Amino acid sequence: MSEETLVRGILLTHGSMAQGMADAVRRISGIGPEALVAMSNDGKSPETLKMELDELLAGGPVVIFTDLASGSCALAARVCCRRGSDQVVVFGANLPMLLDFVFHRHLPLQELVPRLLVRGRESLQSVPEFPHDADPPVQG
Repeated sequence: MSEETLVRGILLTHGSMAQGMADAVRRISGIGPEALVAMSNDGKSPETLKMELDELLAGGPVVIFTDLASGSCALAARVCCRRGSDQVVVFGANLPMLLDFVFHRHLPLQELVPRLLVRGRESLQSVPEFPHDADPPVQG
């Protein structure tokens, strides 16, 4: 992909989470702000949020990362991405996923998005390790 067709990222979250995560990505990767734009829902109506997001979606492939799969950020992303085939929403963004994004945004969306989902899931770990493939016991 050429510089003009690099996938752009929009990080849309509740509160100031997007600004903090985007800042961390920039500090770790050295990449400029054009690769990952931070956007918050703070103090915005659903219509304002959709309008601002729509303005950022023009101009090539884009991945919108949200913190949750529900709520105002996810709803705005889902509605806005219905309009374009080169727009994808990824829910549950985490720092390893975002770092992988900025280093691999030259890939087409069909390769990039599955890669990001795997990276995001693989980054979830604990010490000590607990089985994560078993259903937790039901209580009550």
